[in-house]
Amino acid sequence: MRVLMFGWEFPPHISGGLGTACYGLTKGLSINGVDVTFVMPKASGDEDPTYVRVVNASDVEVDTRMASFYTRDQQVSYLQVNTNLIPYVGLDDYYNVVNQLDSGLIDEHTVGTRRRYIFTPGYGPNLMQEVARYAEVAAEIAKNEEFDIIHAHDWLTYRAGIAAKRVSGKPLVVHIHATEYDRSGENNRNDIVYNMEREGMMAADAVCAVSNLTRQIVIEKYGIPADKGTPFTMPWSPTLRSTPSPGM
Repeated sequence: MRVLMFGWEFPPHISGGLGTACYGLTKGLSINGVDVTFVMPKASGDEDPTYVRVVNASDVEVDTRMASFYTRDQQVSYLQVNTNLIPYVGLDDYYNVVNQLDSGLIDEHTVGTRRRYIFTPGYGPNLMQEVARYAEVAAEIAKNEEFDIIHAHDWLTYRAGIAAKRVSGKPLVVHIHATEYDRSGENNRNDIVYNMEREGMMAADAVCAVSNLTRQIVIEKYGIPADKGTPFTMPWSPTLRSTPSPGM
């Protein structure tokens, strides 16, 4: 089995438990005979290749003629975040909506109808724009890779997973490491992030949560059916289940 996996970070360059969990999952899958290709926005080249093939999204040229087709109903205004956003940290600042023109915070390289986005490592001030562009890169990668299942980690990569699914028609699994309720609480929910989380869960063929508590939040707060399952064979239960992540 071949898995195309989308994550935002991978050891040794990590900001929290997400990258560590991704490493543990890829290692476990590899030991069980699963071939994993792990896509991240900005690879440094010193990631451990023992259990996974790392693809640097910053090295991938996107066909701009097709990018909008595969992300057509995901076109939203870019957002500037006036703080460093980490998946497990609440949002303290307001989100300012800006236009979809380049803000200058991300370098890019264009040749004819092809463009390469150079992503900034981590969770910088132009994060939402990078999330949108990451989806464009995901569509490009999905056109050229051989894989059986798409696996996306947390809201940062859900739109990438959806784009890859549109291109390939392959099933999508989304992995919930933390929700907007965990980061911001009941009364401070950021609807932009919440809607992106729900979008990914609704588009997925299967949903994996890191704990029973997270599973209940997904069911009760996001309206995801408890029996969200899959019509295909995969090495985990075809229901919305909790799966503890290594290193979490």
